Amino acid sequence: MKAYTTWILAAAILFAGCASSGLFREVSYTPGIYEGTGRGYRGPVHVRVQVSPGGIEDIVITRHRESVFPGLAAMEELLEAVLEHGSTDLDTVSGATLSSRGFLEAVENALMRARQ
Repeated sequence: MKAYTTWILAAAILFAGCASSGLFREVSYTPGIYEGTGRGYRGPVHVRVQVSPGGIEDIVITRHRESVFPGLAAMEELLEAVLEHGSTDLDTVSGATLSSRGFLEAVENALMRARQ
């Protein structure tokens, strides 16, 4: 019983520390339209991201040199996933890893400009 109580106490301290460090803090954005760039498989990936105070509203891929398949297809799949989840913390698309990374990097680059 003593070991069980120790584990519960340790977990409580850990979560209290995370909460005070901002780990669970919600992200807030300055409303607007921001541009970002990432490095894809065949060159730069450019996006335009529209944000509101509460999250990502829209993403447009403005320029890229990726192939239609798998590069652009992967970026379009990730675009929908970012809008659905409100985050770039996603896995890359298998078979289009560099295109995926470039797109996510471009979106994150734009979001960094929008963070308060």
